[in-house]
Parts: sequence; C-alpha cells; structure tokens
Amino acid sequence: MSQSNLNTNKVRAKKMMLLFALLSITMTFAGLTSAYLVSKGRPDWLVDFQLPKLFFYSTLIIVLSSLTIQISYYYLKTNQSKNKVITWLTTTFLLGIIFCFLQFYSFKSLIEMGYFFAGAQSTITTSFIYVLTFLHGIHLLAGLIVLSVLIYNTVKNKYTTNKLGFELGIYFWHFLDILWVYLFLFFYFFG
Repeated sequence: MSQSNLNTNKVRAKKMMLLFALLSITMTFAGLTSAYLVSKGRPDWLVDFQLPKLFFYSTLIIVLSSLTIQISYYYLKTNQSKNKVITWLTTTFLLGIIFCFLQFYSFKSLIEMGYFFAGAQSTITTSFIYVLTFLHGIHLLAGLIVLSVLIYNTVKNKYTTNKLGFELGIYFWHFLDILWVYLFLFFYFFG
C-alpha cells in the first residue's frame, strides 16, 4: 500500500471515529429528550415553567463562538497570519468560558426560582433540565480542552501542512453549538 493511500485511510479513520463519537452523543441526548417528552404526561409535570433569561444570552454567546472559530479556520486555511488564527481561537475559548459562567448562573437562577435538581422541592421537569444542561456542560468542557489543544498546536505551527486536527476540532465545537441550540429550543418550546 502506498504512503498516499495510508494517509487517506488515516484521515478517513479519524473522521469516522469523530463521527461515531458525535453519533453516540446525539443518541444520548435524543434518548434523554425523548424521555422528557414521555414524562410530560405525568401529573406532577410543571406546566408554567419559564427558562431563566441567562439561557437566552448563553445561546447567543455559543452561536457567536461558532462564528469566531470559523473565522479562525478561514485565516488558517488561507495561510494568513498565525496571530489572527490564535486571536480568533482564543476569542472562541473565552466565549466558551463565558457560556459556562452563564450556565452556572442559570442554575443559580433556577434555584432562586425554587426549581431544584433533587429533594422534596424538585420536580421531574427541573431534574431533566439540570441533567441535560449539565451533560452538555461536561461535553463543552471537553470542547474547551480541544480548543486549548488547537491553540497550542497553532502556536507550535502544527497545522502548516496537515489541517485535519484543526478541522476535527472545529467539527466538534460546531456540534456542541448545534447541540445547545437544539436543547435551548427544545426547552423553550416543550418546557
């Protein structure tokens, strides 16, 4: 087998591994949101639940982060200034951190509104919201680690010839963004 075929197979294998990981995450969230919908028939389901306003702001932040990471990729792909790539990646990272803080304060708002995860004062509605949001947060932390690796590798000029790692990182970050938008709309329309 030639070196070219080996490289093509490695690229294909890495993309397939990411695809399987994303499909696995998708199935987890599909199962949980399906259980959420089935549980809506319960007599103890909250019918007047309102999302905290910080969820709206965090959604705008995460959508903006998709734009900033795409700008960083544009600069990388067009072989423009490495500093521009790093600046936009760092901006994406900071937006991810802001998203995490907004999520944390959203949880705080839920508690102040009297919505708890567990205990006598909790409901199945709020438990689902906590679990889905927290689970997304865990994946977002993984995304922040991926962004850190992208920044480090960009500084070390690792993406001058082979941009596959960068592309996979972008796919993962966009996936996390789309997943949050899905969850936000799901909570907004079915909450």
